[in-house]
This record gives sequence, C-alpha cells and structure tokens, in this order.
Amino acid sequence: MELSKARRRLPSSISPRSGCNPRHWALWTLSRPVLLYLALVEAAAVVSIVATAGLVPVTGQALLWCGLLVAAEIIHLEAAQGIERIRELSADGRPHMHLQSIWIFAGLLLLPPSLAGVVIAVSYGHSWIRVYRRRGVLHRKVFSAATVILACVASGAVLSVGTGGRLAPFMPHLDGPGGMVALLLAGVVYFGLNYVLVVFMIIMTNPDKPGRIALGNPSDVLIVLAAVGIGCGIALVVTVRPWLLPVLMVTPVALHLGLLLPQFQLAARTDSKTALLDPEFWAELAHRELARARQIGSCLGILLIDLDRFKSIDDGDGHVTGDAVLRAVATAIRGQVRAGDAVGRFGGDEFAVVLPGANGDELLAIADRIRTAIRELQVPVPVVRPGKRETVTGLSASIGGAVFPEHATEYTPLLQAADDAAFHAKANGRDQVVLYSAATPPVIIPEQNSDRV
Repeated sequence: MELSKARRRLPSSISPRSGCNPRHWALWTLSRPVLLYLALVEAAAVVSIVATAGLVPVTGQALLWCGLLVAAEIIHLEAAQGIERIRELSADGRPHMHLQSIWIFAGLLLLPPSLAGVVIAVSYGHSWIRVYRRRGVLHRKVFSAATVILACVASGAVLSVGTGGRLAPFMPHLDGPGGMVALLLAGVVYFGLNYVLVVFMIIMTNPDKPGRIALGNPSDVLIVLAAVGIGCGIALVVTVRPWLLPVLMVTPVALHLGLLLPQFQLAARTDSKTALLDPEFWAELAHRELARARQIGSCLGILLIDLDRFKSIDDGDGHVTGDAVLRAVATAIRGQVRAGDAVGRFGGDEFAVVLPGANGDELLAIADRIRTAIRELQVPVPVVRPGKRETVTGLSASIGGAVFPEHATEYTPLLQAADDAAFHAKANGRDQVVLYSAATPPVIIPEQNSDRV
C-alpha cells in the first residue's frame, strides 16, 4: 500500500530542470504540519533500520533467498507494469493497494532486517523507475517505503514474540496453532500500521475532502490480504524447495493479468466527468442483464434520471460549476442504489440505472431515495465570481421508471417506457418519480435541456 496522488494540487511529475534543483521539488509545496509528519515517519524508518540491522547476521543462504525474492519481484512488476500504472493513477486521493506486499512480506518472514530493507528499497525503486517512469513525485514513494519499513518492524516484533523470542528467519519456526495465530497477527499489524500511516497523510494533504474518501475502497483491502497470504506461501516454498519459486510466481502474475486487468478495462469504459459507466457500456450491460432476467424468469427495472433546469446552472454559473454538479449528482445516485445495480451517464444531464431483480415497488423506493438525495445536495462552486453564488442548492430531478416484463420485454421499448415516464415527471411539475403506465400517452416537453457531454 502506498500514498497515491494524495494532494491533487501538487504537480504529478518532476520536470528534468526541477528534478535537478532541490529548491524546485514538489516536497517544498507541502504545508509545515505535513512536512513534519513526513519527516517524523521517515526518521522513524531510518532509526528502525539502524537499530535492527545488526540483530541477525547475513548468511549465504539469506543472500540466496534475497536474490530470489528480488528477481521474482522484478519479473512480476515488469509483467504487470502497465496495469499498475493505471491502478496507481486511478487511486486518486485514496491508498494504492498493490501486490508488491507479496515479496515484501515473504522477505519479512525469511530475511534478516537489513536484507528485508533491500527488498523494500528495490521494490519501490523499481516501481518508481519502471512503472511510473520517474514521473511520480519522489517524496511520496519515499514516504510509502518508510511506512512499509515501520510496518515490517512492527510485524517482526509480533513474529518474534510468537516464536518464543526467535529472530529471522521466522518461517521455519511458525508451526501449529500458535504459529498460525502469530502469522495472522503479524499480517494484521503489517496491513494496519501501513494503512493508518498512509490514510493519515492523505487526510492531512486533502483537508477539503471528506475523510471517508481517504479510507479507499473496502474491496481493495482484499488485494493486500491476498498479497500477505501469497507471501506466506512463497516464504514456505523458498524455505523448503526454493527452486519451485518460478512455479509459484504464476499466481501473482495471474492475479494481475486475470483479475485486475478486466477491472481496469471496465474503468476505461467510464465517463470522464462523473466516473459512471459511459452510455455505450451501460447499454451493453443493460442488454446482458435483460437477457439474464429473461433466462431466469426474473424482473428488471430501468430508471432514467433527468436533472431539472440544468441548463440554467450551465449558463448562469458556468461549465466548471456544471461539471461539479454532475459529479455530485453521480455520487448521490451511487450512494442510493444497491450493490449490483449499474449506474451510467446517459447524456448531458441525464443518468440511467439498471436494477436487476427489481419490481415496481422496489424501483419506486430506490428512485425516491435518489430524488431525495439529489434534493439535499449542496454543491460548492469551484470558482466563485463576483455577484455569483458560492453554493448550488435546490437541485431536483425528474425520474422515470419501467419494469421488465410488465412494461416491455425488449431493451428499446423498455428504455422508451422509462423515458416517457421521465417526461411525464417533468411535465407534471418536476422533482418527482413516475412509473410508466401504458394508459398515459407520451409527452413532449418544449423546454430545451443542456446537451453537452
């Protein structure tokens, strides 16, 4: 785990000229409290390295194990560098959960502290040069490496206690229920300390953002837990049959290419302004869900959400404010739908939701939650101009819904039914939800909405 784009106002790269002149480093743009925290964490890491370096002698076997882990880390990251670059860039203002912990945690279990530090240094140095092409802000990588060093030292202390005061290598002495408990506690400490240090830095450097954003995606935690688990397996293989390591390396590479690659192929099909699904991919997903509902004899709902009077915001407050409103509305919609529902941006100021398994009553309940959430939004104006408002309030949306197979059995008629219902909601006074009824003819609204993308 590491700090990723924690402060968006910082430059994302260092030009050759500024990189050669320390006075131009992005480090000096940090506030004094952030600089102090960064210095304290890095100083603590240096002290930890010095204090533990001489505890365990470096043997020929330790050097062999270190060489195997470093070689495996380099091969792994070379194979997955394209995916990791996309993942790091997408972790905007959140912890970046990566699979480098596989080799770092294996090094913790096998190597003297000095060589474990070498694995960490090579891992982060290699990623900065090869994955981020030295375009990343260097002090973030150094800070992230320092947090990992501290996490390893704390985990090593847990392992030492769990093995009766022994020092590295720990793996040969972890056996039975006691060894399992010690290993689990060490994994929790490794992840927990690293996570807390990184999240605290993100919060400090982004005081204008809600703290919950810094916590990241709960599902991303599984990446680190998987990395720790695989690291344990690799440490065991290296201890017993080190030449089987190339076979076990297939697992982390497969995780990257088989699981994370599809995840970011999906991310590439999102709307750039709102991070929702783009119209084409949403339609593709809706077709798939409709076919599945037809196959299993289930129902499916579709919502079309049309912001009311959005053109007046675009014209009166500017496109920058309009974009901020779109992002806020997208977040509000995502917060009210269920885990399996798909939310997309359908047009300039229109959004769409496909709700697998939802009947008419469920569709209306979710739609009304969305309508209420939009109504309660207070969106700060990014650039306040003289005589203009500072916060956009009073937003509302007209929402139309339709259900398969009650209202239509094919995609296009079902979408048209939801669109007709949204028009009725707008015609009947806006800020309301309408479920399609075949008895009500479609209505054409003379008002012209914003059609920008």
